[in-house]
Amino acid sequence: MLILRGVLFFLVVISFLPVIAQVSGVIYHKGESIPGATIQIIDSDIGTVSGIDGKFEIERLPRTPATLLIRSVGFKQKRLEVTNGAFYEVSLESSELGLDAVVVTGTMTPTMITASPVKVEVISSEHLNTYLPAAASSIMEGVKLINGVQEVVACGVCFTNSISINGLPGPYTAVLIDGSPMFGNLASVYGLNGIPNQVIDRFEVIKGPNSTLYGSEAMAGVINIITKDPANQPKFSIDLMGTTHLESFGNIGVSSSGNKWEGFTGLNYAIIGDFDDENEDGFSDLANLDRYSLFSKWSMERANGKQLTVAGKLYYEDRRNGVEKYLQDRNYRNLRGSDSIYGESIYTYRAELFGTYELPTSENLKMDYSASHHIQDSYYGADHYEAEQTIAYTNLVWNKQLVNHTLVGGLTNRFQLYDDNTVATEIESSGLINNNPDNQWIPGVFVQDEMELNEWFSLLAGLRLDHYSSHGFIPSPRLSTKMKLGDWTTLRSNFGTGFRVVNLFTEDHAFVTGQREVQITEQLKPERSVNGSLNLNHVFTIGNSQGMLDVDAYYSYFYNKIIPDYEQPAFIIYDNSSGYAVSKGLGFNWNQEFAFPLSYSIGGNLQRVTETEEGITRNVEFAANWSGVITANYNWKQPKMTIGYTLRVTGPMALPEVYDLNEAGEPISSPRPIQSEPFAFQNIQLTKQFSNQLSVYAGVQNLFNYVQNESPLVGFNDPNNPIGFSPYFDTSYAYSPIHGREFYLGVKWQID
Repeated sequence: MLILRGVLFFLVVISFLPVIAQVSGVIYHKGESIPGATIQIIDSDIGTVSGIDGKFEIERLPRTPATLLIRSVGFKQKRLEVTNGAFYEVSLESSELGLDAVVVTGTMTPTMITASPVKVEVISSEHLNTYLPAAASSIMEGVKLINGVQEVVACGVCFTNSISINGLPGPYTAVLIDGSPMFGNLASVYGLNGIPNQVIDRFEVIKGPNSTLYGSEAMAGVINIITKDPANQPKFSIDLMGTTHLESFGNIGVSSSGNKWEGFTGLNYAIIGDFDDENEDGFSDLANLDRYSLFSKWSMERANGKQLTVAGKLYYEDRRNGVEKYLQDRNYRNLRGSDSIYGESIYTYRAELFGTYELPTSENLKMDYSASHHIQDSYYGADHYEAEQTIAYTNLVWNKQLVNHTLVGGLTNRFQLYDDNTVATEIESSGLINNNPDNQWIPGVFVQDEMELNEWFSLLAGLRLDHYSSHGFIPSPRLSTKMKLGDWTTLRSNFGTGFRVVNLFTEDHAFVTGQREVQITEQLKPERSVNGSLNLNHVFTIGNSQGMLDVDAYYSYFYNKIIPDYEQPAFIIYDNSSGYAVSKGLGFNWNQEFAFPLSYSIGGNLQRVTETEEGITRNVEFAANWSGVITANYNWKQPKMTIGYTLRVTGPMALPEVYDLNEAGEPISSPRPIQSEPFAFQNIQLTKQFSNQLSVYAGVQNLFNYVQNESPLVGFNDPNNPIGFSPYFDTSYAYSPIHGREFYLGVKWQID
């Protein structure tokens, strides 16, 4: 009887105690377990991390039902409502920023990042919109979020720009849209601002020579812009933004579907018309412009499941800058070419057509195609520069999977027509100067084999052969390896060669701006390079957080390199270097994501880019000795707000040797500093989501109002000549921002 009473008393007592609830499960993706995933109970500090087999267990739930927040590097986070004692099988979707994003740039075949033998960095549209104002941003702003990638300004008046990878000049970077290299030498300087974030689904970046797959212009690396899928766009969207510098930006988009077609059309515009001269050099610190870009893409659902896409873009930009009288009331329209009131006016017209057609064959065959026509009508002071470039491109790609081999082969044809009004397209015959446009047909063939030798080692070997009428056949071999040192540690290596055929008059803006005289001392040969790089990637977990560490080492050796010589005042001298040039460096990226909604990334790049001739080594201008990028974002779930912070730091870089003028208008004896000081550029953006249809974003760029100490212009104060027309006038000393702090506000609205 005593025992029975004891049992009854125990049952009564535990009935008043809180229930100890438990939940368990397994995290996986496409049948593969995911270790290191964080599982947190919402609104509590209780959580755990999945094991090597992807399984997890939480022994104590504060309440039931409860909501779990599940995260893992490379995958989209997931919320899951759970009850006591249940076992859950949780499938995570891959994230476009993560390790399991599907990329195509490295091998020309769809490949998971973790499986690719070539390191590929991916930036998604969601990532861009977290840190950048969507209406005002283009690929030029987006690439600045990648460590080791910089914007290089070519002119301190009109601020034309290009993309530099690992300290190499902009024309060394191949920019693709959906795999097609549509941007030739001319457009790489004057057309990249016309790729708005509105059309970008993601872009993929590979650093180092990739001429084996993509031919000339891929010596520094490749940026492949993947445009948005029409089927995933809202029926209508509008994004309008304004700034404290009286700038106006906007995106308007519509999508439609009918029968077997899905389509998306978007208009992007930018209008800048303010005159600011904080550095008091007589020129506006920001180029004025009117820019319009109309993009349309259509995809067809075919009965055989094969891909068919057609896309097109029309682009117009009216860019100008100069003295206030030139810009005021749009006077530039009547003053273009004036020899007394200095200004630079650039009209750019561009049309593009591109797409992909998968052939209805049993073999995997597809045709990537593109065509573009670029017209530029420019005045740099009194100098008129007119140029046209037409590029047509086809790439027939075949790929086949054979047990442990992935074979890829292709035939490329590139037709390139270039004409301008300079000596570049003139020929002397019988004492007469005749026009001689540069027309080229560049056929090419490439083949590569990706071999998975075992579960921890794979090898990729490839070879490309192009033919140029002026230079004959140019081969480009490539070798890449991937070795798994552990479940979450990978070592990659890449070796290859690069080549590039140079067009100075489209690539070097100094030729047509300022008053320097161009001298070409010899017939220029293609630039060549030999490259090697290593990448170590490790995925880690620390407590309830996970992250990734990337370490890179790279070395490129160039010969026949063409580097402009600015050392003689009033001249730019071009020739093939009789010596050599070297780009070498170390880079790292540390990314970490916490169970609470904070993630950050820290990247650094230490490099040296030099040329050596006659035993003398000097640093190449505008290649920073070191640089870094830090991004961080925090997402408040309840108020639906996200804050994104960006810090870009740039170390010292070599600068052109330029001389200011004295009161008599003569160059002083000592040049300006030939090395810059380090500087930092910081941005903050706050986004508030009111509903699935409406959001507002606001931010500040150049938070601490950094501008370079000196004017980017030299010789603007010559008392003997009108401003801008001095024989010593030079626009090449632009190395950092001269546009001060700016606040902006934007609103987005869409109908799904």
